Amino acid sequence: MSQQPTQPKFSIGQIIHHKKYDYRGVIVDVDPVFSGTEEWYEQMAVSRPPKDRPWYHVLVDGAEHSTYVAEQHLEPDPSGHQISHPALGQFFDQFERGRYSRSSHLH
Repeated sequence: MSQQPTQPKFSIGQIIHHKKYDYRGVIVDVDPVFSGTEEWYEQMAVSRPPKDRPWYHVLVDGAEHSTYVAEQHLEPDPSGHQISHPALGQFFDQFERGRYSRSSHLH
C-alpha cells in the first residue's frame, strides 16, 4: 500500500524563491522523496518538512553554495531575472523566457 510519489511542482532550470529564508535560486536536480541522511535531516530540516514529498537541489543566487530544500518552502520566482552562481555553467548554458536550459550536446 505504498503511495505513489507526488509529482514535483517545480522542474530543473526553474527559478524559485525560498519562502522562509527569502532567497532566489535555480533548481538543478529533483528528488521525488527526501534522499539525504537522517543526521542531516535532524540538524538541518528544523521545520521537519515531509520526507515523502519532492526535495530540490538549488543553486543559491549571489552565493557559492547550493541547498537541499523541501517543496513546501518553495514558490515560483516571478521576477524573470537570471541568477548569479559560479556553478551555473556546469548545469545550464541558456537562459530564455525566465528559465535555464542546457543544449542537447551537454547531456
